[in-house]
This record gives sequence, structure tokens and C-alpha cells, in this order.
Amino acid sequence: MASTYFNEMYQEGAVRPPYRQLENWTADMPAELRSLKQAEAEALFRRIGITFAVYGEGGDPDRLIPFDMFPRVFTAHEWARLERGIKQRARALNAFLLDIYGRGEIVRAGRIPARLVYQNEAYEKAVAGFVPPRGVYSHIVGIDLVRTGPDEFFVLEDNCRTPSGVSYMLENREIMMRMFPALFRENRIAPVDRYPDLLRRTLQSVAPTKCDRDPTVVILTPGHFNSAYYEHSFLADLMGVELVEGQDLFVEGEFVWMRTTEGPKRVDVIYRRIDDAYLDPLCFRPDSALGVPGLMDVYRSGGVTICSAPGAGVADDKAIYTFVPEMIRFYLGEAPILQNVPTWQCGKAEDLKHVLANLPELVVKEVHGSGGYGMLVGPKATKAQVESFAERIRAKPGNYIAQPTLALSTVPTFVEEGIAPRHVDLRPYCLVGERIELVPGGLTRVALTEGSLVVNSSQGGGVKDTWVLAG
Repeated sequence: MASTYFNEMYQEGAVRPPYRQLENWTADMPAELRSLKQAEAEALFRRIGITFAVYGEGGDPDRLIPFDMFPRVFTAHEWARLERGIKQRARALNAFLLDIYGRGEIVRAGRIPARLVYQNEAYEKAVAGFVPPRGVYSHIVGIDLVRTGPDEFFVLEDNCRTPSGVSYMLENREIMMRMFPALFRENRIAPVDRYPDLLRRTLQSVAPTKCDRDPTVVILTPGHFNSAYYEHSFLADLMGVELVEGQDLFVEGEFVWMRTTEGPKRVDVIYRRIDDAYLDPLCFRPDSALGVPGLMDVYRSGGVTICSAPGAGVADDKAIYTFVPEMIRFYLGEAPILQNVPTWQCGKAEDLKHVLANLPELVVKEVHGSGGYGMLVGPKATKAQVESFAERIRAKPGNYIAQPTLALSTVPTFVEEGIAPRHVDLRPYCLVGERIELVPGGLTRVALTEGSLVVNSSQGGGVKDTWVLAG
């Protein structure tokens, strides 16, 4: 494990150019004011209702994700490269999904093993042969990025189903602008507030073939017990669309309808925030009370669009992740702009041997895991934890991948003793419809515990505002 980390603000004792304006800002802020501002930020988050439920925990079911006031900053040049790489990846992932639910050319060409695709639990046979509007399967792609040096960025994982956290990107900016207006006057920071308009436009642009008018868009939520419910209602408000639960929708004839006080209203595009398994009890889990009976029949007949499409989860499987650079070369004929983290697949005998021999130095993840659960951070684990995890890997090797422990970059962060470096990652949100677009920035997640590399909010991480300086 690397003992030195790239500090995004300081290099060789000097402040890097994008952070120069922040040096005086921190120097001029006494500790009392900093504490006051931090308390103000928390009060704003609480009043607005930005909370995050953590399953399986006692205490406050709706707790705040800690917000750190020290922003993360990218230059316009840095962002331009990231944007090109993110869009390239989103195009390739969608081309892959279109292919594997069609002719499967990449499998026929021997570039990806058939078993990883067709035996994948996220592969939905129910949509094989169906082409969604504009050929788009994943409409909101969250690409998790880490930085290890001035020009070194790696993709940690792809999120092609329902990536969450965009409400924090928007609210972090809103609160920073409210608390520190002078900072925004002194720095030319690219805005992120166009995101709801871009999202609405993206969803409308993939209206189904039977839609012959301005499409009606809704957000389908599992309900207020879901950890991201705040985000669902927040986005519905900002887009000016209805937030619905399964019981608010029904199928009649060739269409999906929404119950309203003025009678049924036809729905054309559903931005779903529930998993495939719960979408339609007639097609998937028969015990689901969250979905809409008959929804998949209407979807396959062109009466409604579901965003992101059922079956899109194959593309963000952690075993499939290792083949994304190959997808870019195969479908786009281009060299990957953003690199993958070197990855060992425990389902391969040689890889398994290497992983078990080097477990204390590696990060191991479940292929279908998320949220920082079901993983081992070797350098931070005890000998007993390593041995226990080794047994789990031996029992089901195909369920795990392993990666080296990257030297994640650090960004100055306000902590109790003052300002200290903490490790960060970045999740930009790429919208795919008639166009491929993303706002400049994303959600920076920060590991608030000293030395920790796990930034997930479910594991105690916090969030920061992400600035892209206008060129």
C-alpha cells in the first residue's frame, strides 16, 4: 500500500492553482466561525430534510450525511478530459447492453465470456430482443472515479441502474452559495443547477413509440421508507413531475395510467427508483407490492418507457467491469480515455491463487455488492477478518473480484482539530437520451475517518461541494 497520497491542494509545499483562492479563505476563517458555519450547514440540511436512512442500524433512521464545507476543485482542463472519458464510457456501456439483448456480437467474437453475461443474475430474459427507444438502456450513468496523481484518474465502478446522490450534488452547491456568497463572486465556478432540466429533457427524449404528444414523466419510488426517498421527492419537485408509488399506477389496454383526482392520466416515461425484481409481479417477483402488474407487457409493446431499462444491471456488474475497456475498443473503435483499476477475478484459478496469497494488501468486493457492504479492505483488516474473508472467497470464488489498494487522493477537510487531508472519490452523473450530457462536477464523497479509504455514506462517509472552474 502506498504511503504517500496526492494532495489535491498542496504539491511540494505550494498551493496548486485551482485552490489558490481557498488558501486565504481558510486562513481568514477563525475556528469559532468555522464551527458556526458547520452548525448552520447541518441545520439547513436538517430543515430541508436531506437525510439518509441506513438499514439495520438502531437510533436515528433518518440521519444526516455529514457535509464538509471545504470544496473540491477541478480546473476546466481537468474536467474536459474527465467529461470526454465519462461520455465515452456511457456510450460503450449502452452499446454493450443493446448488443447482449440482441445478437450478442461481443460474446460471439470471444471478447467477453458468455457465462458472465447470460448467467448473470442481472440479465433479464424478459427483455431479450426488445430495443428500447433510441437504443438506450442506461439513461443515468453514475461513474465512480478516483484520483491518484495530477493526471491519474481511474474508474472504480459503473452504476447503470439507479445511481443515487445527485440531490447532494445540488444541495451541497446551494448551501455553499448561501453560506459563502463572496467565494462564488471571487471564483468563476461552473453551475450544476441545470441538472433537473437536463434530466427532464433526457427522459422526455426517450418517449415510447406509441407516444403522440408531449410525454408525461413520473418518478416511481418504493416509498418513504427507502433510504433515497428524499432524493426521489426532491427530483420530482425540481423537474415538475409527479412522484408515484406502484399503487398510484395501473395498466389498462396498451398503456400505463396514473390515478389522479381528475381521473386517470396516461403515463409515457417512468423514471424508476426501484429494482428490476419489484417492477412487475406478473413478470418478476410475484410477491412484489411495489410494482405495477402488467407493466412489462406495456413496456415491450412500446406503450411506456422505463428508465433505466430493466436488465441494465448487467453492465455495472463488477465482473463485467473488467471488460469495459474492451467494450470501448469493440463498439467505438477508440482507445479508453479513462483507465480501469487493475482487477483480479476470483472465478479464474490463477487470479484466485494470487488474491488468496496477497489478501492483506488487496481490496475485495462482492461482484453484486454495493454501498461498501460485503467488502474487505485488506490493509485495514485484522488477521482474523482476512482469514474469515478468505473462507468466503474459497466457498464462492466467482462472487468476488479483488483490486490493489489505490492511493486515493486527499482534499483538505474540516475536522475537529482544524483542517486535515481526507481521502475522496467522485461520482459524476451522465445523462443518456437524444444527447449525452453531464453537468460540470458531481458528488464528491469523503472518508471522514483519518486514514480510511471507504467513502460510502452507508459506512460513515461525508460529502463535499465539487467545483469546476470555468475556463
